[in-house]
Amino acid sequence: MQDKLTILFIEDDAAVRLGSVQAFEIGGLEVRAFERAEPALKLIERGFPGIVVSDIRLPGMDGMALLEQAKAIDPTLPVILVSGHGDIAMAVDAMRRGAYDFIEKPFSSEQLVDVARRALEKRQLTLEVQALRQTLQQRDQIEAKILGRSSAIERLRRMILELAGADANVLVLGETGTGKELVARSLHDYGPRKAHPFAAINCAGIPELLFESEVFGHEAGAFTGAIKRRIGKIEYAQRGTLFLDEIETMQMSLQAKLLRLLQERTFERIGSNELLEMDCRIVAGTKANLLELSQQKHFRDDLYYRLGVIILEIPPLRERREDIPLLFEHFVLHAAAAYNRPVPDISSEQMRDLMARSWPGNVRELRNVAERFALGMLTRVDEPAAGRGEGEAGQPGARRSLDEQLNGFERYLIEEALRGSAGRAATASEQLGIPKKTLYDKMRRLGISTEEFK
Repeated sequence: MQDKLTILFIEDDAAVRLGSVQAFEIGGLEVRAFERAEPALKLIERGFPGIVVSDIRLPGMDGMALLEQAKAIDPTLPVILVSGHGDIAMAVDAMRRGAYDFIEKPFSSEQLVDVARRALEKRQLTLEVQALRQTLQQRDQIEAKILGRSSAIERLRRMILELAGADANVLVLGETGTGKELVARSLHDYGPRKAHPFAAINCAGIPELLFESEVFGHEAGAFTGAIKRRIGKIEYAQRGTLFLDEIETMQMSLQAKLLRLLQERTFERIGSNELLEMDCRIVAGTKANLLELSQQKHFRDDLYYRLGVIILEIPPLRERREDIPLLFEHFVLHAAAAYNRPVPDISSEQMRDLMARSWPGNVRELRNVAERFALGMLTRVDEPAAGRGEGEAGQPGARRSLDEQLNGFERYLIEEALRGSAGRAATASEQLGIPKKTLYDKMRRLGISTEEFK
């Protein structure tokens, strides 16, 4: 990556500046030259991908002042100072203030390039370490936000972090209760727009005029009841993210307006002729197959391709049963704390009942059951949630075979036994009632190691 780093070189002597720039370029280094320090300082920000090489004697801001201000912005930024009037005391003072190195004129081109190259290598290493720390920090944060140990959830978290920095539209596909808004908010929180607003709107059941007012905003007097100007979600979410949930329910007339918005990146408040710029990322959520709906003429195909540049699919809970224990425990702990109740114990038999349910309401239904369990209002954890039947959403998913579902259940039982026995396979096999060799065979097939439980 060193060829992507830039040297900001400040020198007021035109001949020296030209010769030094040529030396840097011959050495294969990227360089931007300046006669004064002030314009170079404007380019410096925390994490700046490069270094600074500056003469001390400059018109206006001198090199020592530039060093102090650059270090205040980013203490890790290497700054090399050059002077034809330098002495030992000045060099010592420059190093004390945080200069990476001090070069005294006259200097050779080889010396200048060598010092700059070493500073670039240090900068590259620093930036790589910072990026790694940020990645680890984000991974830890998102693991606490989107819970689960299944490979499907690990893949989803990885994709969120990879896509958060991109500005492309994203379509989040998932059944009711899987957490589409949580995924949309994570895309926002881990991307460059995180410092700006996140706005969400549910497209279901909102009349057309009210929906336009919610999204685009309106001027005072635009329609009956519009007493004062209203800022719409797009304007509110400027430089941030707008999440449109249940996009499949949007009326066709509104779909045309949304398509134009995505194409033109401009909009008008209702009752206004002023054209406003849209600067927000669009994330849409749906529980339906929009491609099938478009083929049936119930959804615009051109809008589908605009929204679905990237599709993130959230697996239903029944397809990642190994995540149920962790999620249930998390929800029970939160409910017990919220309602000031002691944390109830759950037996292995009760957990098996939870694992066997079809969970048509997905994580939302699991949370409901966990809260009722924490309140002592649930006599059997396998009883269905109040008012909910086993509808179409509760049918087993065609994408996951019976073997895959059984493997997930078997993985949970083995991992719980190993966790309870601190990774001792002999003890775990006794708890499971199977020979140790059979346990090892199953662990090998499922990719489970005792080391992670010790």
